[in-house]
Amino acid sequence: MRLDNKAENPHEPSFKPEIPLDAKPNHIKTPKPYQNLRDIVSIFGVLLCALVLALCLITFVFQSYQVSGVSMQTTLQNKDHLLIWKVPKTWAAITKHRYIPNRGDVIVIQADSKYTGNEQIIKRVIGLPGERVVIKNNLVTVYNKQFPDGFQPDKSLPYGKVIVNTPGNIDVTLGADEIYVCGDNRTNSIDSRLLGPIKSDQIIGKLIIRVLPLNTITRF
Repeated sequence: MRLDNKAENPHEPSFKPEIPLDAKPNHIKTPKPYQNLRDIVSIFGVLLCALVLALCLITFVFQSYQVSGVSMQTTLQNKDHLLIWKVPKTWAAITKHRYIPNRGDVIVIQADSKYTGNEQIIKRVIGLPGERVVIKNNLVTVYNKQFPDGFQPDKSLPYGKVIVNTPGNIDVTLGADEIYVCGDNRTNSIDSRLLGPIKSDQIIGKLIIRVLPLNTITRF
């Protein structure tokens, strides 16, 4: 039995890694000036693309609005936040056709008159191109080829449950690119009764959803 008379050093590690003689220490490279510039250009490019995409969406696809006023009560309330769908109008412009919404649709219009100034307003479609619209005795009557004796859209379409009466004395025949619009709050609305028929190129888009307040989210 052989004993080593060397005392062990308690601070010396029991395992010593072998380090190659040609090993190089880890280090971080300092980026060259042109790399910093390239990164800045890349970030700017991403932001620019995002901005262009947002503008394209707002111009051609959809846009958010906030209601100001009471002309569409009780369907819409003051300060409601809405989303307007623009694709049908965009497609009509691309294909060189007129965009004509359906009767009963709620649409945004670019108005320009002494009553509204150069503002966008939101109203409901009552009359379509070529039809005759008569307002008398607080009732709206529409005459067309399908109903030569007339019918009352406020009584035959679902939205009519919020319509009380329609003041006015109107008898107008719409042109090939004209529609007739009214607010649902007929006693307090600046619409075709004052503005006259609306041209198809004044239409901005169609209301598809109310997004705020959250407890009144509604699809149209």
